[in-house]
Amino acid sequence: MSKQDLSRRNFVGNMVAAGAAFTIVPRHVLGRGHRAPSDTLNVVCVGVGGMGNSDVRGLSDQNLVAFADVDWRQADRTFNQYPNVKRYKDWREMFDKEQRNFDAVTVSTPDHAHAAIAMAAMKLGKHVYVQKPLARTIGEVRALMKEAAKRPRQSTIMGNQGHAAEGMRLMREWVEAGAIGNVREVHCWTDRPIWPQGRNRPSEAHNVPPTMDWNLWIGPAADRPYHPSYAPFNWRGWWDFGTGAMGDMACHMMDAAFWALELRYPTRIIAESTPLFPETAPVASRITYEFPANNKRGPITLVWRDGNITPPRPFDWPEQKPWPFDTSAQLWVGDKGTMIAGTYAENPRLSDEAKHKALMADPPAQRYPRTKGVYSEWVEAIKAGTQPGSNIAGHAGELTEMIALGNLAVRMGRTLVLDPATGNITNVQVPADYMMPAYRPGWSLT
Repeated sequence: MSKQDLSRRNFVGNMVAAGAAFTIVPRHVLGRGHRAPSDTLNVVCVGVGGMGNSDVRGLSDQNLVAFADVDWRQADRTFNQYPNVKRYKDWREMFDKEQRNFDAVTVSTPDHAHAAIAMAAMKLGKHVYVQKPLARTIGEVRALMKEAAKRPRQSTIMGNQGHAAEGMRLMREWVEAGAIGNVREVHCWTDRPIWPQGRNRPSEAHNVPPTMDWNLWIGPAADRPYHPSYAPFNWRGWWDFGTGAMGDMACHMMDAAFWALELRYPTRIIAESTPLFPETAPVASRITYEFPANNKRGPITLVWRDGNITPPRPFDWPEQKPWPFDTSAQLWVGDKGTMIAGTYAENPRLSDEAKHKALMADPPAQRYPRTKGVYSEWVEAIKAGTQPGSNIAGHAGELTEMIALGNLAVRMGRTLVLDPATGNITNVQVPADYMMPAYRPGWSLT
């Protein structure tokens, strides 16, 4: 697709976005058991291999119009499951040809393509589901947030599915009921990366797989020769394409704390890691965020650990139980006890077994509405003309921005001092391309 074509579509999108809305004919109009065609979303999916297959299946009760994937071998499982859905390699061609035929888009590509695709979809007036994280860099995240804020009736959501689940709501309700007292610390840890990191760029030559369009895979990133160290899976460790272990997992594991404790910008981010390499995230890191107090709570220290680094044993953890209890999890420390949960805030419980049993016998009242899951939450928001919980202009954007700041501290090998009111970094000059990458010709967020 030419740059002129992209610009034309952006113009059309800007003209239609304000009036674009999903029109619903309620089922009761047609009678019991009948589903109106207009009660079903028309969805196109960008990236349908890997996690994209899960996103397609999550929306399989809607009308799947078309798929786009740069590697049809990776997409083969999805193609076989839905043989009647149209297929494209270039999402731009799909958007152009199917523009009048779809209401909503899923974006399940490597991280470096998220922002360009999501922005184009929003400007076409479409509802958008973007896999986590929203984007690689702070500048891209802020651009998406700004655009989404202009379009309150276009429902957007990030694929941090735990945000729509029961566990996160329980954790907030328990904390607000005083189950562990005043929260002072939160610790998150993971066994990621499970792909290579802490390495230099490979030098040997490889042929591009015959089913892959490498130029499309590179997308807005700087051009480089194909190598299996990048695709189809190991892209996560490369700064040009991914966001390392933190970008992969922190949108899940830091989500509950960010939401329940109403965190925003920290005052300081302290980054420690194994040796740094110019193009890849390190093998392991520990990132400490210091958040100021607000009118509901005191200051919070949040510590992220990856590369199989784990936090100390909690003071009230049962002596007979081994620690850590899992390879990826979260620990909340209050002045009256501690609380643990899994990666997605699943299976939360108090560390003290007697206190947990008492809590289950007399739980606090439900204060936060439950959902039917991330896909249903998004679909229901589209039909209602509202926003789901983890939307781009709000929670999802703010959470991803915090994670991008942590990666920035690691990449620079520096402690960052921030103005907590604005998020501006005050103690060091950040390279421009670390904040907002320069896109290849033909690719733009404008």
